[in-house]
Amino acid sequence: MKAKQIIGSIVFVGLFFVVILFCAPIQNASSLSADDYLRIHIRANSNSSADQKVKYEIKDEVVKVLTPLLSEAKTKQQAVNIINENLDLVCTTADAVLGENGFNYTSSAFIKSEYFPTRTYEDLTLESDIYDALIINLGSGSGDNWWCVAYPPMCFVQATDTSSEGVVYKSKLVEIIKNFFNL
Repeated sequence: MKAKQIIGSIVFVGLFFVVILFCAPIQNASSLSADDYLRIHIRANSNSSADQKVKYEIKDEVVKVLTPLLSEAKTKQQAVNIINENLDLVCTTADAVLGENGFNYTSSAFIKSEYFPTRTYEDLTLESDIYDALIINLGSGSGDNWWCVAYPPMCFVQATDTSSEGVVYKSKLVEIIKNFFNL
């Protein structure tokens, strides 16, 4: 009986070190650099209350359109490619909202590098730096703006649920360990 316990303990300790080896190289969001992010920046036509209000309506619709597309992106470059392939869709979406609200200007969308000031999103602070971003100009784009992170997805998650409830994190390694030890 003791031999089985010793072997079990050795296997457990071995698996523990395997878990540590697998987890050590995983980057967390706070260790990423500006080059690892793709931001989104929506610039209102002006600071009038109507232009600011429609900016948020457009934000909601663009997020709805891009969320399922960006959910497939495993890298920033994939996210950039997906957005580049769908720039017309982004403008069509924004222009539809503008038209529904009686605005006579349109939007433009493109990806470029630009400066962003320091911004904190819950537990993550992105330092001021040059970031690649999807830029959406509404009309002149000279009004106040809204920005967030498209990759890794911070804005492009289920927009209707801002809480962490319902989110399930799974680890294949933990599943293997649980199955091995019948936990």
